[in-house]
Amino acid sequence: MNARIEFQTLMGPDGKPAFVMVPYNEFRRMSGGFTPGTVPHVVVSAVVDGGNKIKAWREYLRLTQAEVAGRIGVTQAAFAQMEATRRPRKATLEKLAPALGLTIDQLDW
Repeated sequence: MNARIEFQTLMGPDGKPAFVMVPYNEFRRMSGGFTPGTVPHVVVSAVVDGGNKIKAWREYLRLTQAEVAGRIGVTQAAFAQMEATRRPRKATLEKLAPALGLTIDQLDW
């Protein structure tokens, strides 16, 4: 999670940095620009509106069930069951948090 990311800086016509390119997988992980350790408003709103915390985070991070399932080593169907539960087990949260780049507290608030 703290691995170095190789960014590429693109210069503008004036010779000054204009853009930064980041590997697509890193971009997807960073999407939304939330501060690590916090829960973004869109995730909180989804849960307050009756949604599931795990699903709200997954959708916020723009991941499919199959992508998350692959990260934690289960089938998509098994992950769908994990995601559907209202009170996930601690063991489930311990698997999911690092796979999503989150802390357990961010998943279980």
